[in-house]
Amino acid sequence: MKAQPRMFRLSTVFLAAISTCGAASAEESDAYTELTRPASTISAGAGYWSNARPHQGMYDGMRNKGAYGGLDFNLVQRDDEKGDWLLLRSTNLFLDTREMRVDYLRQGRGGGFFEYVRTPYDNPYTINTPLQGIGSNRVTMGTTLGASPSREVELGTVRELFRLGGFRSLVPGLEFKVDFKNEDKTGTRMTGWGSAPQFSSETIDSTIRQLDTILQYTGGNLQLSGGYAGSWYDNRNTQTLQTLSGVSGGTSASFASVTPLSQPLSNQAHQVFMNGGYGFGPTTRATFKLSYSQATQDERIPSYDLTGANAPYAHAPSHLDGKVFTTLAQLGLTSRPTSKLTLTGSLRYYDVNDQTPLAGYVGNSSTGVASVYNTPYSYTKNTGKLEANYRLPLSLSLTGGVDYSGQQRSTPVAGTVYVPFRETLNEITYRTELRRSMGENIAGSLAYFYSERDGSNYSAADGTSPYSNQINPIHISDRKRNKWRAKLDWDALEQLTLQFRVDHISDDYPQGDRFYGASSGSGQVYAVDASYAINDNWNLSSWYARDASGTKASGFREASGGGANAVRETDLKERGDSFGFNLNARLAQKIDTSFGFDLFNNTSRFDQTLNLSGTGTTYPTGVSGPLPDVTSKLMRFKLISRYTLDRSSAIRLDLIYERWQSNDWSWTLADGSDFSYASGTQTCTGCSTTSPNLIDGTTITQKDKQTSAFIGIHYIYTFR
Repeated sequence: MKAQPRMFRLSTVFLAAISTCGAASAEESDAYTELTRPASTISAGAGYWSNARPHQGMYDGMRNKGAYGGLDFNLVQRDDEKGDWLLLRSTNLFLDTREMRVDYLRQGRGGGFFEYVRTPYDNPYTINTPLQGIGSNRVTMGTTLGASPSREVELGTVRELFRLGGFRSLVPGLEFKVDFKNEDKTGTRMTGWGSAPQFSSETIDSTIRQLDTILQYTGGNLQLSGGYAGSWYDNRNTQTLQTLSGVSGGTSASFASVTPLSQPLSNQAHQVFMNGGYGFGPTTRATFKLSYSQATQDERIPSYDLTGANAPYAHAPSHLDGKVFTTLAQLGLTSRPTSKLTLTGSLRYYDVNDQTPLAGYVGNSSTGVASVYNTPYSYTKNTGKLEANYRLPLSLSLTGGVDYSGQQRSTPVAGTVYVPFRETLNEITYRTELRRSMGENIAGSLAYFYSERDGSNYSAADGTSPYSNQINPIHISDRKRNKWRAKLDWDALEQLTLQFRVDHISDDYPQGDRFYGASSGSGQVYAVDASYAINDNWNLSSWYARDASGTKASGFREASGGGANAVRETDLKERGDSFGFNLNARLAQKIDTSFGFDLFNNTSRFDQTLNLSGTGTTYPTGVSGPLPDVTSKLMRFKLISRYTLDRSSAIRLDLIYERWQSNDWSWTLADGSDFSYASGTQTCTGCSTTSPNLIDGTTITQKDKQTSAFIGIHYIYTFR
């Protein structure tokens, strides 16, 4: 029931080393035994959660109130004569998060493994809806012509991963590896109609397969590895049809008796690659990376076969025929020309060539004029890095470097462009860092980074909004960045270790004649970790961290609902604080106890100022503002105590108390009441009933405070 880290693969080098060890001394015998014949363990038990925990139980398979069983085991068997190892381990076998792995290893020759991992996701919200057909590819919303009762539904997904692989030593220095993964994802997730404010759900039924093969050579100063990587995405439910109960027909695709909802289409990708390194003596080493990949998507577009209001544009293709080719080439060199100077440099070429045909997908079938096109996107990125490190007197070390990045980017050549684009984008970063060891028990560093990003003139946006060409897109806009980082490691006492870290970053986005978009950004991280060995049997560790980020941006709000035209100045801020400690103690010869406490607090702020122009009010009718802050908190206490019965068995007691709370308003109205999807009369042009009365009213709610306690007990058996 308790999540455990996955064990590492026992390498052939490790197996050879322990098999050739000489007789150990008396004080080393236990360690030697643990290496040559590790213990096997089996743990079985049960636990009980006092209340449901929707948010904290999203991924651990224990969302609901009630009892849960647990079975973990780690079984190890070694054939001393052949040098073979068999390892079988499993965690959370009785939970939805169960994992299992089997390894077979033969010393000096190779091995193989099989692995199974199950990862659930439970939607944390309470959903009350009349929508029918959830879990299928056809859902129905009720109307007065065919009403459906509302009820609570639980949505979620499950991923099941099956993995099979192995390695084989062909000749000394040459090894072949293969790794195959098959992950199935099934379940449901909430969505909407897109063309109307109605609740809907998607049915998930897809598979991702991945195959990696590597041939690896190591000999002298040369290391090479090359191989093939392939991935296949297969979606068995590419379209959900949303229907209105008791209604047929329709001539408007925006709202008809049947409205399709598309899902990702199946696709595949293939890559061949080679990596290597060569040592030119003891002080110089060169590395390289080469790869070429091809990704394709040629499945038939599912909505192409629809008729009526959902019939496709007459000149639209039935297949995307997507093709993207990617090329990577990278060279690196590291050299130490003197005992105090180290030089590092690299060059990287990365090209994405999108050869997907350009076509119109939405348009007027009568006139043959398309209005919406796909946007094939290609770019080439060249990067270079140069760094020097020099050891100075007084235990000082100085590092300086420069990084350059240049992009050539494609721009749309057809259809309406609603935001500006850039054909070139360049960025250069200068960095320096000073390190010093001040004695045997304290070391620190101070680093500074400065970067500038700019590019070509923006291509004109011809969208219907007169403000399209006044947008300054944050991902391609000019930017100046300053970043500082300081770290300190201090062994203050023989028993006390302290670590400090501070990061500060500030961004400036020169706007020029582009008024809308980000103008500045900032980020800070403050962290301290402490570890104190009270004595041989008691140890205390603690930590505190704060991360904060912010963005200032402006945008234009057009007049509507009585609200005036306005320039919107937004100051977004995010701050997270986390604190925790853990006390490990041996209370008696047979009693080991761990007590932990965690506290997390996150606040999001959405400060906003509206500068009005023209006539009208600050907010449209029925709208208030600005948006209130969102604060989420989590507090958790954990006590784990283990009582040793004898050399081979023990009992473990787990006690957990957790409290989560949030004032998240995402699914509420301004007055605090629950948001409800639209009900009432809708216009359905060309339908059998032109004004159907919808009965939706779906609500999505959550408890703003969720508290639960857990008690669990395990029996642990150890043997060799």
